Amino acid sequence: MQGIKNDIGKLRYDLEQVLATEEVISVLTFGAAKYADDNWRKLEDSPKRYYAASRRHLAAYKMGEAIDPESGYHHLAHAICCLNFLLEVELETINKTKESHET
Repeated sequence: MQGIKNDIGKLRYDLEQVLATEEVISVLTFGAAKYADDNWRKLEDSPKRYYAASRRHLAAYKMGEAIDPESGYHHLAHAICCLNFLLEVELETINKTKESHET
């Protein structure tokens, strides 16, 4: 007998890169301890500033520095966190726009 699982078309969380995700979560945890939980949401002009921060981390990586000296975590994980903040705000804005048009 073979089991059935109706998961066609559902998100494939099994495709996640666990080591990379753990490094990103480590950066988020470091940032929460340094500033506060969700502090990134309170920052004035956050899209511009987090874009700049992501580019600084990418530049450091491109120039041969893999590990951020302050946190001890990979520059790419820092850049991903910054880009995740940007993406989260973008998606929230899109969702709010969709919701306002639906009502």
